[in-house]
Order: sequence, then C-alpha cells, then structure tokens
Amino acid sequence: MTERERRGFSEFVEARSTALQRAAYLMIGDVSLAQDLVQESLTKTYVAWPRLRDPANAEAYTRRVITTTALTWFRRRSWSSERPSRSVPERPVAAHDDAVATGAALWAALDALPPRQRVALVLRFYDDLTETQTAEAMGTTVGTVKSQVAAALGTLRARLGDDLQELL
Repeated sequence: MTERERRGFSEFVEARSTALQRAAYLMIGDVSLAQDLVQESLTKTYVAWPRLRDPANAEAYTRRVITTTALTWFRRRSWSSERPSRSVPERPVAAHDDAVATGAALWAALDALPPRQRVALVLRFYDDLTETQTAEAMGTTVGTVKSQVAAALGTLRARLGDDLQELL
C-alpha cells in the first residue's frame, strides 16, 4: 500500500468511524461488541483498500462488511446474552421513568427481531439509506429489503401497538 493510500484510509477512518460505530451498535446492541465489529470491518477494508476502484465508495464497502459480519455473528451467537454493566444504576428519577420505560420497550422489541430484519431497519431508518443502498449493504435484492422492513415494522406494531408511532 502506498503512502497516499494509507493517508486516504486514515482520513476515511477519522471521518466516518463514529457513524459506523453508531450503526454497528444499533445492529448489535452492545457498545463493546459494536467496537469490535467496526474494528474487524475496518481491518477488512484496510486490506481491500488498494483494490477499491473508487475510495469514495469505501463507506458503502465498510457498511457491507459490518452488515455481513454482524449477520455472521448473529448466526454463530458467539456472544453471551448477558450484558455486563460498567456501573450500578442510581435510583430512577421520577420524570425520567417514562422515557426509560419507553426506551426499554423499544430496545426489547428491536432485540426480539430476527437479525436481518433489525439490520434492514437500522440501515433504512437510522442510516437513512435508500432501499437500493440497503440492498447493496446487505448483499440482497431490493425486494428482500422491502419485505424485511415490512415484516419488522409489522412485528414492532404488533408488540408495541399505537406506541410505535410515538417512539419513532
């Protein structure tokens, strides 16, 4: 890899790593695992960097790597369902209770979705990708993206009822 390519990759990581980590967190639901996922994906992107025809497409390539790696992790279930906490939570604040309960309900509903449906929702609505871009990131067709998103939203509506619109 040339010095110019290394510089380009470093600039890409500096500019986009925060956004990539947020998306990975929403797909995985764990900060540490999301960081591992992004690190692994950036390593794969670094190896492929000289082969990328247009470095402007590096983010799309990296998102696809994140997506496929996350789906592989879901299939393997290589992590425990237990999530350690960094600190013991303080007593809840009364005004904050509703927001916490709403957030917890949304997280539980999202966590219960099949991995591909959750990934499709994150890419479509959090990352604000088009159906075509989501299909490319997931390595599937636009029709599959549409059906995954529709199924996920249907499941969320069934679980959360009218509260879904307020949450979104």
